[in-house]
Amino acid sequence: MKAEIIAVGTEILLGQINNTNTTFLAQELAGLGIEVYYQSVVGDNPRRLEEVLRLADQRSDLIVLCGGLGPTDDDLTKQVTAKHVGQELVADERGYQNLLAFFEKRERPMTENNRLQALVFKDGESLQNSTGLAVGIFYQSESGKSYLLLPGPPNELEPMFFNEAIPLLQRHFQSDERLISRVLRFYGIGESELVTKLADLIKQQTNPTLASYAKPNEVTLRLTVSTLDEGQGKQKLDQMEKEILERVGDYFYGYGENNSLAQVVVDLLKRKQKTVSAAESLTAGSFQATLGSISGVSEVYSGGFVTYSETTKSQFLKLDSEMLKKYGTVSKECAEAMALQARKLAGSDFALSFTGVAGPDSLEGHKAGTVWIGLATEDGVESHLYHFARDRNYIRNSAVMTGLDLLRRKLIK
Repeated sequence: MKAEIIAVGTEILLGQINNTNTTFLAQELAGLGIEVYYQSVVGDNPRRLEEVLRLADQRSDLIVLCGGLGPTDDDLTKQVTAKHVGQELVADERGYQNLLAFFEKRERPMTENNRLQALVFKDGESLQNSTGLAVGIFYQSESGKSYLLLPGPPNELEPMFFNEAIPLLQRHFQSDERLISRVLRFYGIGESELVTKLADLIKQQTNPTLASYAKPNEVTLRLTVSTLDEGQGKQKLDQMEKEILERVGDYFYGYGENNSLAQVVVDLLKRKQKTVSAAESLTAGSFQATLGSISGVSEVYSGGFVTYSETTKSQFLKLDSEMLKKYGTVSKECAEAMALQARKLAGSDFALSFTGVAGPDSLEGHKAGTVWIGLATEDGVESHLYHFARDRNYIRNSAVMTGLDLLRRKLIK
């Protein structure tokens, strides 16, 4: 089967946003055994979109369109594709009820153009949107061409693809052979070092296959096996995973495409019935915001401190001003005192502290990227010095991820 991906959006053509959807879709379709032969980007122009659709019809069996399903005047993907395949647009009842509930909950009137997001092809299949409002569409024409329409925002497209599109594609394009994938997640090792340690496995791969993907501050490995027998396929994945973890298992933290280091840490805290707090300086609350993004975190986190200046460190955390003057805020002593006080004042089992220099300028004679992270437990306190590189936000995010990993390692000991 030949597949083609069409990303719709003038903002992509102008370079205002990165076309991450096409990368994601190409990887996921390959994992389903569907080969992507062509990729294209077209602006929010009905004539040019129609031209691209006509070309796609000539060369591809499955045409995946992403973007242009929203309520604004330039969201034309659904309307142009419907006209192209001769389909009437009708309201999807479930999608329409989601729209009504969304505006009712926010006590805002729903404008007429929002109804467009619930329209689908009369003879197509609807894909529900668990994180947004635009309904996706799957349609097979009489000529045998298949069209998959997905929303543009990645936080809507990716869950819809995993939850709705994959089962649908597997149902429509059945094969005796099954593709089974497993995603391993790693933190603390770069992609280049990871693939170097696994070079022979990657070079010799046949079935299962192994592919690495660099994510912000972490790396994932996707293991995929083609098999007629699910049990035998899983055994092959188990064997490959065992070989991988024998080499780089110290950096492995979890499974799954939609998993995260924060999710793993919150799950561990819940399982062990432990709580955490934090005192943040250079990260300015990012660590606690990251924890707060995980559903159910209130079971293990009740609050913490953001002490960006020396004054608030003294006022909020009751740190000794003479200690701060003697050692400075970018120091082992400050990091450990912050962690100890956060744990004491919040009454938590664990507390992390973050202090350092996010940049771009130096502070107290320390260059940008110098970061101290403290970790207080019932057994005492420890601190670690790091030297992160790149820009200000990358340094801050690196500190947050490293703090999560320190806590994870402490929890699994």
